[in-house]
Amino acid sequence: MEIYRLQVLRTDASGMPLEWIGYQEAAKLYHLGEVAYSCGTHLYTLHGGINAKTGCRSLIEVNSIIATQHHHNKGYGVDPNYVPPLSNPALFRRDNNICLYCGQRFHHTELSRDHITPISRGGIDAWSNVVTACKRCNNHKAGRTPEQAGMQLLAIPFVPTHAEYVYLQGRRVLSDQMEFLKAHFPRKSPLHQRLC
Repeated sequence: MEIYRLQVLRTDASGMPLEWIGYQEAAKLYHLGEVAYSCGTHLYTLHGGINAKTGCRSLIEVNSIIATQHHHNKGYGVDPNYVPPLSNPALFRRDNNICLYCGQRFHHTELSRDHITPISRGGIDAWSNVVTACKRCNNHKAGRTPEQAGMQLLAIPFVPTHAEYVYLQGRRVLSDQMEFLKAHFPRKSPLHQRLC
């Protein structure tokens, strides 16, 4: 069903965003007693079996944001050296599906990853050296820097924090989930302006 495509935002007990999970994983966490609290919009009411002794049917209410009992042991948000993995879908979403050379918005199939300093010239494949480019602009720039190609870069690339990366990984982010995530973005995050 269409409704079961909505994702649940999972946080640790302190409210640090960790990941997106499906309703099945959320139900498992509720059943195991791992959910410390939940907030946000009510998404699902899941009905289980009927208890033979009591005749009562089990019921789990799943909200859009759930906090789990234990802190995540990977140190997201605490480790200042955390760098999320780079992928084209997350990169295109970071740059709002806009070519950072011509300024036009494109469908993701018409976009590509451009290395500001090309790998052939010593550049690296990292968040701070890549931007979203339409295929036309990327082909025009070729193996040159923007300056050598006579092209203006419209925005400076940035490395997302873990909370920003969680947003970039979301499929259909609900407004309450978005507000929750934005509260964890750095004050000067470029995503604040892009999400207005």
